[in-house]
Amino acid sequence: MILPIYAYGDPVLKKKASPIEKDHPGLKELIANMYETMYASHGVGLAAPQIGLSLRLFVTDGSPFEEDEVKDFKQVFINPQIVEETGDPWKFNEGCLSIPHVREDVSRKETVLIEYYDEDWNFRRELFSGLAARIIQHEYDHIEGVLFTDRISPLRRKLLNKRLSDISSGNVKVDYKMRFPSQR
Repeated sequence: MILPIYAYGDPVLKKKASPIEKDHPGLKELIANMYETMYASHGVGLAAPQIGLSLRLFVTDGSPFEEDEVKDFKQVFINPQIVEETGDPWKFNEGCLSIPHVREDVSRKETVLIEYYDEDWNFRRELFSGLAARIIQHEYDHIEGVLFTDRISPLRRKLLNKRLSDISSGNVKVDYKMRFPSQR
């Protein structure tokens, strides 16, 4: 089932998400719905807060990128915890399904060590680099209540104020289902 993406300005996007219990009802269905929603929205990652659920869960699929390093990067992250971020910071132009038509250069470290549970509740501790690390960091920020616009300079944010306000009020056209703060 394709779910609406919650837009910039919704309080759920700024809240630190809660852990998921192993017996969370309908978890497999929720994960399937998140993938379906992400694909319908043309994304490479989707965090539970973006569909209005304050849960520590996100899904990824790097296949839309042409780079070989992420074309097979399809993963479910349950209760993830970033242990360490290392390497030189590098900038990349990021966007977000919750903030449509806004893209900005964001600086992030190149490698991330993360602990999480997969969809079968197997504990994993893995090192990711490059675009995979960036996708993880972006989605992880969502479950921490951080948006990519929080990682740009105050001046850039100020220059985006009108566009962000338009998104928050529903004055934006997208080809996927969205829910705006005014609809709550």
